[in-house]
Amino acid sequence: MSPHATPAPQLVDAGLRQAHWVELPTSRANVKIVRRIVGERLRSWHVSEEVCDDALLLTSELVTNVVIHARGTRFLCGFGLVADGRLRIEVHDQGSVRGGPIRRSAGPDCESGRGLYLVQELAADWGTVPSARTGGNMVWATLRTAAF
Repeated sequence: MSPHATPAPQLVDAGLRQAHWVELPTSRANVKIVRRIVGERLRSWHVSEEVCDDALLLTSELVTNVVIHARGTRFLCGFGLVADGRLRIEVHDQGSVRGGPIRRSAGPDCESGRGLYLVQELAADWGTVPSARTGGNMVWATLRTAAF
C-alpha cells in the first residue's frame, strides 16, 4: 500500500475511544521509551498481544525515522483507539530536511532502509501530511483491532 497524502481523520477528530500523547526530545534513547509507554498503555486498554506487537513495531519505525531524519529537538507521538475499530498512531516532527519520509532501496547487506516497507506491510493504511500541531510533518498509520 502506498502512503496517502490525505490522512484518515487526525486523532483529535477521529471519534476516539481512548488516546494518549507523548512529547520527547529527538534522541535515539527515546525510541525505547516510547515503545514502553505505548506497550503499557495498549495493554491497559486490553488490546490484543498481536495488535500490540504490530503497534510497537510501527511506532518504533516511525519514531526512529523522526530521530534520524527530522530537524528539530522534539517530537510528538499520539496513539488512540478510534470508534471504527482501528488503532491510530501519529508521529509529528518539527520539520524534515526532505519534506517527509522517503522509502529507500536497501540491499541485502544494508543494516537500515527497510522501515517504511515494514510500515507498508503492517499498517491497514498509512500516510504523511504537514502537521498542524508542530509545523513539521505528521506520519500516521492505522491497525485493525479486535473488539476492545
